[in-house]
Amino acid sequence: MSSSDGTSATSDTARRQRRRSNALLLALAVGFLVFGAAAGALYYALRPVTLRIAVGPPGSDDHKLIEAAAEAFASESRTVRLSLITTDGAVEALALLRAGKANLAVGRGDLEMPADAQAVAIVRKNFVVLWSPSGLAGKSSKRKPAAKIKEVGDLAGHRVGVIGRTPANAALLRVILSASGAEADKVAVTQFGTDQIEAMARDPTLDAFMAVGPLDSKITSDAIAATARGRGEPKFLAIDASEAIALKHPRYESEEIPPSVFNADPAWPDDKVETVSVNHLIVAQKALSETTVATFFRQLFAVRQVIARRAPGAAHITKPDTEKDAELPVHRGAAAVIDGTERTFLDRYGDYFWFALLLLSGIGSAGAWLRHYLNRDERDENISHRKRILAMVSGVRTAESNQKLLAMQREVDAIISEALACYDDGAIEEEELAAFGLVLELFNHAVDERRAELQAGSLEPVRGAAGGRGLTSR
Repeated sequence: MSSSDGTSATSDTARRQRRRSNALLLALAVGFLVFGAAAGALYYALRPVTLRIAVGPPGSDDHKLIEAAAEAFASESRTVRLSLITTDGAVEALALLRAGKANLAVGRGDLEMPADAQAVAIVRKNFVVLWSPSGLAGKSSKRKPAAKIKEVGDLAGHRVGVIGRTPANAALLRVILSASGAEADKVAVTQFGTDQIEAMARDPTLDAFMAVGPLDSKITSDAIAATARGRGEPKFLAIDASEAIALKHPRYESEEIPPSVFNADPAWPDDKVETVSVNHLIVAQKALSETTVATFFRQLFAVRQVIARRAPGAAHITKPDTEKDAELPVHRGAAAVIDGTERTFLDRYGDYFWFALLLLSGIGSAGAWLRHYLNRDERDENISHRKRILAMVSGVRTAESNQKLLAMQREVDAIISEALACYDDGAIEEEELAAFGLVLELFNHAVDERRAELQAGSLEPVRGAAGGRGLTSR
């Protein structure tokens, strides 16, 4: 084998080593890419989701409740966290939800809701409590004083003190008056803050009072007690048209106030009283992820007892009604948990898994094609080696000595070594190696035949010389 052939073999070996190194680097790069993508996807799937929730005013029961929920979510290492946005009231909180600046908001069900708002949970049920004072008994009078206003229809021409400055309370009173047959325009309404209960109880111009809140509300109980001290025993006014109100205005519900709920001795009220209620809700944007809302809903009820230790109002948190005819529909995430139709992990992400498998299959096919493309030179070189051995077969048949045969065998040995190295690197396939083996078998067979011929030819002259000497001696 010439020096030029040795140089060519050395360069081929160096080139193959470089390609092997490049293939290794490519495999490492793809591995790091896949690992990074998997780690990123895992981090994205497991990272806590922070929801912005608007609630107000500061210091209110709603604000304290959501603040306690946010602390409970954070301390329990939940997958959903809460970020409070404090507002001046429920109207402002709903406005932030409408503007897309909040994911959740706390507000009353009879307020104007955003078009895409959907219920997630009921924070509490607010009951309407209407009562009128009976008056204080005189020192010499033996008769028990009686209230001038005995039913809602008698409120026309009188003044009502309403606890809470929200316009929703005054609007609710007008609905009740209209349904009860009283002209709402003839009823004067004066609204007081929750810190003005004593002033309201002392106001002699007020003929009746109204509070809207949960039945265990301290504000309502304190207001009834304050008016009883200053104006006499309360006469609770039944809203007989509660069912009609609920039919005309689905945001309201017909309820009953149980006896003795505000006081046991004397019993306030002394019998059940028909009234209406309105829900205080946590609402969400319709576009908010079903999975996120479902997770928030489960967490809220999972830590409800923890929240109740910090904010007693958490005991009133209940599930919303999932009936389709509800005026405010329930978010699909909360409804799925309530109805037990929540999709499993495979239901939600099964399509993604199939897509990932298809993608990996495509990547594998692309990688195989790329490897096939990058190894095209080695395959061409293998074909040229095969042709080279075939050409050497003709040379073997005309070789004049064993030294020439040995030189050709060494050259073929070098070609075999390169072919096996290419096979180990994956540059050539097993079928190509099998074809190479057929050519090699042909070469070996030709070498064996030629070596036998050379050996037989070298023996003939020796035998002829031996015969000549025998004839001469004879």
